[in-house]
Amino acid sequence: MQKTDILVIGAGVAGLTFAIKMAEKRSDLRITVITKSKLGETNTKYAQGGVAAVWNHDVDNYQKHIEDTLDAGDGLCNRAIVEMVVKEGPEMVKELISWGTKFDKHDGKYDLGREGGHSENRILHYKDLTGWEIQRALLARAQEYSNIHLYEEIYAIDLITQHHLGYSVTRVTPDITVYGAYILDKSKDEIDKILARVTILATGGAGQVYRNTTNPTIATGDGMAMVYRAKGRLENMEFVQFHPTALFNPGRENPDFLVSEAVRGEGGILKTRDGKEFMQKYDDRRSLAPRDIVARAIDNEMKIRGDDYVLLDCRHLDKDAFIAHFPTIYNECLSIGIDPMVKMIPVVPACHYMCGGIKVDEFGRTSILNLFAAGECTCSGLHGANRLASNSLLEGLVYGDRIAKVVLNEIDMVPFKEGIPNWNAEGTTEPKEMVLITQSWKELKEIMSSYVGIVRNNVRLKRALEHPLLTSKRAGSEEGSPRFIA
Repeated sequence: MQKTDILVIGAGVAGLTFAIKMAEKRSDLRITVITKSKLGETNTKYAQGGVAAVWNHDVDNYQKHIEDTLDAGDGLCNRAIVEMVVKEGPEMVKELISWGTKFDKHDGKYDLGREGGHSENRILHYKDLTGWEIQRALLARAQEYSNIHLYEEIYAIDLITQHHLGYSVTRVTPDITVYGAYILDKSKDEIDKILARVTILATGGAGQVYRNTTNPTIATGDGMAMVYRAKGRLENMEFVQFHPTALFNPGRENPDFLVSEAVRGEGGILKTRDGKEFMQKYDDRRSLAPRDIVARAIDNEMKIRGDDYVLLDCRHLDKDAFIAHFPTIYNECLSIGIDPMVKMIPVVPACHYMCGGIKVDEFGRTSILNLFAAGECTCSGLHGANRLASNSLLEGLVYGDRIAKVVLNEIDMVPFKEGIPNWNAEGTTEPKEMVLITQSWKELKEIMSSYVGIVRNNVRLKRALEHPLLTSKRAGSEEGSPRFIA
């Protein structure tokens, strides 16, 4: 058993921002950050485009960014949350820069990019590796604090609540409280428990539930699942964002390679395989329409024409500028025999971002006491039905800061819970053949991709709902214990 004042599950932009802000103010508190993979392997790392923030007030303002976000969210955003994140975001980006993050400059000023759905250039970026650079800087900063303890290859299995003390906990129980988490230490192959006064979930998205996704293999929705099993509240799980332009490369293993929206922001044009533009049929903003509109348009064109992909034309762009801004994309294209300056890039939509998740308020509070959440695992109201490009990193920064402010005020009043039992593995068995798990995983991806994809209808949703794989899981979750690990 371990004890820590604060347990942070997840080491991306939201989790590390929170940990750093706490460590700055309270050196007496032990802050434990765990990640199930290697340090640095997070969803944050794979964010190519950048972070959106109102920067050049000569041409841009908060109201424009707010309206762009509301428009992209299809009228389903929480306006108060949008205003809060947009207005607090720039100061957090400045702090990120003070922590060592580097963004590209041109003639001494930040080189602000533009992406789909944005009315102005407001994207701060580091080439096409913005997430990687932010992750690098945050890790380096976190390692400067002696009271931040970073552990890798630690799986969080379950949130510890009254349920584990033998009490009946249901979704209408008013005072569900978290006391820490059960974890699997891969180095020892043992399940242990970490007791904490306050727990923060920053576990990222769930893109791996689909066959084609830009998300890394770690994006398996662990935080959402733990809250669901703990009888916490989730919201808007149907709002899954599909990025319009993943590189079409059938020979590549999951995840799909992302061709950043910033490429279209620099002038890339979507065309059908016969070289004709098509976005003018769907939106006046053409290739710079919000992601959901572009993804549905591409999906429709592919279905009408029977094609496996569409094309992104960058041949008219300046070669030196393209390579300077998008070196990773350029080299990935070259690796499959495509020079973007000579040939058009084949692209397809792929699952990219969860707009729904653990319901949180403006301070990252969940429906479970002493449990906070931030980042893609949450539904804050910022994104509505569709996230505006480059608002994700911004949300992680703002919520990491806001949660820290609340925890600073409350943690001294939260005691440790004693008498927590060890993990109860009763009723679980070790599979004799791993193929039983891997095949179920493949089947789930196929079901979601075929029936619960970009465009859905009642027939396909009903077929997914009635699939034997899902009906058996539903029956197990209803009859079994919340300790069950699917």
